[in-house]
Amino acid sequence: MAVSSTPARPDAPTAPVARAPRRPRGEGQWALGHREPLNANERIKKDDDPLNVRARIENIYAHGGFASIDPQDLRGRFRWWGLYTQRKAGIDGGRTAVLEPHELEDEFFMLRVRVDGGQLTLDQLRVVADISREFARDTADITDRQNIQYHWIRVEDMPEIWRRLESVGLQTTEACGDCPRIVLGSPVAGVAEAELLDPTPALEEIVRRYVGDKRFSNLPRKFKTSISWLVDTPYEANDIAFLGVDHPEHGPGFDVWVGGGLSTNPMLAKRLGVWVPLTEVPDVWAGVVGIFRDYGYRRLRNRARLKFLVADWGVEKFREVLEKEYLGRTLLDGPAPELPAKPVDHIGVHRQRDGLAYVGAAPVVGRVSGTQLARLADVVEAHGSGRVRLTPYQKLLVLDVPPERTNSLVAELSTIGLQARPSAWRRGTMACTGIEFCKLAIVETKARGEELVARLEERLRDFDADISIHLNGCPNACARTQVADIGLKGQLVVGPDGRQVEGFQVHLGGGLGMAQGQTAGFGRKLRGLKTTAAELPEYVERLARRYLASRIEGESFANWVIRVDEEELR
Repeated sequence: MAVSSTPARPDAPTAPVARAPRRPRGEGQWALGHREPLNANERIKKDDDPLNVRARIENIYAHGGFASIDPQDLRGRFRWWGLYTQRKAGIDGGRTAVLEPHELEDEFFMLRVRVDGGQLTLDQLRVVADISREFARDTADITDRQNIQYHWIRVEDMPEIWRRLESVGLQTTEACGDCPRIVLGSPVAGVAEAELLDPTPALEEIVRRYVGDKRFSNLPRKFKTSISWLVDTPYEANDIAFLGVDHPEHGPGFDVWVGGGLSTNPMLAKRLGVWVPLTEVPDVWAGVVGIFRDYGYRRLRNRARLKFLVADWGVEKFREVLEKEYLGRTLLDGPAPELPAKPVDHIGVHRQRDGLAYVGAAPVVGRVSGTQLARLADVVEAHGSGRVRLTPYQKLLVLDVPPERTNSLVAELSTIGLQARPSAWRRGTMACTGIEFCKLAIVETKARGEELVARLEERLRDFDADISIHLNGCPNACARTQVADIGLKGQLVVGPDGRQVEGFQVHLGGGLGMAQGQTAGFGRKLRGLKTTAAELPEYVERLARRYLASRIEGESFANWVIRVDEEELR
């Protein structure tokens, strides 16, 4: 008998085909068994621990010169020793994303020197200045990570530079790379009148134990730390932050925050809700770094920061994993820290707990030179001090000054371009490296920042409010653009003649929780709110004048931005 082969009607129901459940795509998390490198960066780290590259720099590349450097070392492992190739002069911002790395880079390097906690002795300051003048064409910027940043460094000079830095206790180890970067600290740690517990021993122990430790030299991405009793570092923008808090039963210790970071996907750190005594800070720090190393996402670089893991897990799970898998004990619950009445930046003359004084001074957008730092060392020594501190806001402090000599010090600092009584504009403006040296940048920032400050000081000299202005040369937010009153993200914009020119996208009213009444957030990003670089001073002046004219008594710029109509901000 023939079997009918009549086809089923097109609309006839069919039995569903059983399919195996789709396995979630691996994110390259080591703790879940995903050990195979999933991108070129992970392959470079697996092929050879980046810390090993120093031996090749000293024994091979310093003798053979730039042409002898292996490309994987040059554009990868060199960063673990603070070295980035710098941008070749004359390449405009429109070509940043078009050219290959070897077309963008010059045969010179940017070099970052770790100044953990911003602490410099007089001997260290003199060595930093001498290296700048001898090897870096007199460059020595103060960064908002409390680093010193040189340019024009040759690989041939690195062995001697390391010898000099290390002779006075400084290093470039893991100043860049997928590893623990510099540890931010209060520039007045150990001397502040309001400080109940000096965190310096914990900061120093972390650096001693773990910087250069191969257990933590291969993280998914960079890892940023802040440790301070006072609310004077940008703690909410770090992967981990320890902030001073006085527990009602256990006394002074530290509140812990995790998962902060800005760049193209900004997130603020979240409180773990724990209280940690000073002696346990290094262990808790290592536990959090261990979680990042083992559970961090390694598949996509743009999702490899700790903030994405914290966002996915939530703080309850993060704390549970930290306690059970990495510490082996339960952490104590703790209160939230108390915020000061207003933000603290330490500029000006202030009393220390020992009766001496410290003086905070501002260069313009962190730009200094070796010559300037050498003169600073002479001025500091002449006024009886032996210590200088760098701040996370591109400023510097002189500690241990006899009170009767502060006026003389303020006057002498002014003669070398460091203002202890600066305008609001100099005091509140920061800028990243920009297109002058950075391969990622699209626009100039340092020179633009200097021009902006000069223009505003001329036109609004008596401006009586604090406004932070942060200029960034690209979307990566090295200058923390999203948490500034006026955040300026560099990009190409259409100029008056219809051609593309350097300019900025404008963010308004951002900020961190640095004082009572402040709400941390990223402010307003109005559609189409951009300015050309040439028109920037005029725009900021117009905005500042509108704020002065319509603010309510005591109203901050950030609150004014939220309140007024959009047209007032254009």
